[in-house]
Amino acid sequence: MRKTTVSDSTAETQARYFNALSAELGTEGVAINYFERSAGESIGDCYHRHHEQEEVFVVLDGTATFDTEDGDIRVETGEAIRFAPGEWQRGRNRESERLRVLALGAPKETGATDLRRECPTCESRTPVVVSESDNEVRYHCEECGTETGRYTW
Repeated sequence: MRKTTVSDSTAETQARYFNALSAELGTEGVAINYFERSAGESIGDCYHRHHEQEEVFVVLDGTATFDTEDGDIRVETGEAIRFAPGEWQRGRNRESERLRVLALGAPKETGATDLRRECPTCESRTPVVVSESDNEVRYHCEECGTETGRYTW
């Protein structure tokens, strides 16, 4: 048996807070992640789909808006949404209040994942190439090489 804290008291001062609960709890078959996002922040860095993993997002507080192939879907406090393997999605906080979300994925390992981001040069959502270093992730358009995102920590 393992027990952990979902959030810490300093999360409120951060625009983006993430806690990989599956690592702390030692889960073997399910990924469990806790997200907090300020207004304008996204849950994931890319519009994406997992080939083998299904994902469930439970909105604990706030409103998440998921960009999907069927258009935007709002999920409010106390609601949940499931994405089957192969379904495209990206969650965002488009509201002014802080968003708190619990994400569950099974199987735990995501397997193959397709990623897309808006490319200003190509003027469309294109596949990305990801490069990572010790404290940074960069996304580049697979078609033209334009950098489409960078995150440091």
